[in-house]
Amino acid sequence: MPIVCATHFSEAAHAACEAAALLARKAGDTLWVVHVLPKDTVKALGKPLLVAAEGALAAEARRLEESGARVQYQLLTGEPAEVLQEFAVKQGATLVVTAAPSRDTPFLGLGGTVDRLAQALEVPLLVARETRALEAWAREERPLKVLLGVDRSRPFEAARDWVKALCGLGPVELVGGRVFWAHAEAQRLGLQHPAGFGEATPELCQALEREVEALVEPLSKSCPQVRVRLEEGIGRIADHLVTLAQKEEADLLVVGTHHRRAMARLWSVSHHARRLAPMSVVCVPAHAATRGAGAELPRVRTVLATTDLSELGDRAIAYACALLPPGGTLHLLHVAPPQATPEQLSARRQQLEQSLPRAATEGGRTVELSVVSGHEVADLITQAAERHCVDLLCLGTHGRTGMKRAVLGSVAQAVLARSDRPVILVRTPTA
Repeated sequence: MPIVCATHFSEAAHAACEAAALLARKAGDTLWVVHVLPKDTVKALGKPLLVAAEGALAAEARRLEESGARVQYQLLTGEPAEVLQEFAVKQGATLVVTAAPSRDTPFLGLGGTVDRLAQALEVPLLVARETRALEAWAREERPLKVLLGVDRSRPFEAARDWVKALCGLGPVELVGGRVFWAHAEAQRLGLQHPAGFGEATPELCQALEREVEALVEPLSKSCPQVRVRLEEGIGRIADHLVTLAQKEEADLLVVGTHHRRAMARLWSVSHHARRLAPMSVVCVPAHAATRGAGAELPRVRTVLATTDLSELGDRAIAYACALLPPGGTLHLLHVAPPQATPEQLSARRQQLEQSLPRAATEGGRTVELSVVSGHEVADLITQAAERHCVDLLCLGTHGRTGMKRAVLGSVAQAVLARSDRPVILVRTPTA
């Protein structure tokens, strides 16, 4: 599938086109070199402008063909972001490449063509800077150093899919970078809050490392050299992510994008990374995630089962064991009342052990039991799921409705509302 490179014939645009041509050759794809003229300019200057632009495009295509790439060119008119998006969709492009705005551009290109293009595109956008390393990788002269911004989001999954495809083209040294706000993460995971900035607890760092490792694990087959790197931040995540990429001497920074608009762009990681990073940046929208026949099946390796030590809770444990493949880990959780004494907690742990089916540990499965106490049962369950980075939650529900649900509440419903991880609800047959 083709690569589209937008050019305005500057020195930076020539370098971006050269990198795009080498990428297209390496991937065995066609490169489309595109220039867009505003309609008002064409209307004012007429045919001479069109002829000159067509000639410049043809000359650029001939120059790029010397790299061995298959090159075609197209002159378009209209608003650049809109017509480039339409052209990319029409050609079935897998990547759009453009030069980064000049450092002399006011506000580092805020609101400019590249900025608008990033908002319009539904395919990945490569904003090219310092392309020599990218070209050397395309010529198979050296590995490519890539920093992938990691979080738990759909755009990250799309970015991970794109990096996986990149790893299939040549050797990549990959770092999964996670910037975190310590207090927010400690609350999410149900861990002790750090005393101040730069004082994240070892337990918090270990939990986050496990989470990042699990998120980048799908890349391990296509990219054996994968490391994870945590960076505690304060303020904008993009600033810390760019700094982390510089520390790692990355040639390429890859981030997912939500296509945030208006005021939401103030905290958009991709928006600020495009503008601030000194290296090339790839922004991958959620639309670009692999779907349908090409998508990989999710792997279930860790399951959290919760029980109130009732018959219904035992059914939830049994279903959790049935869903867990050999070699997986079952985290078994019971939440006791906040006033429970140490003796009562010990007794409940014994009950929890007795609730475990004999077959639970067959096939090399591991079982980890924990008993906690507190008022907010749903919060404690959700925090445990985040802390253990589970692939699936399994819990029983009485299926209460109407006044019973309003008066007694529903732990299952609260967990569904607060967790974005898959949840299996187990009910007792009514017949």
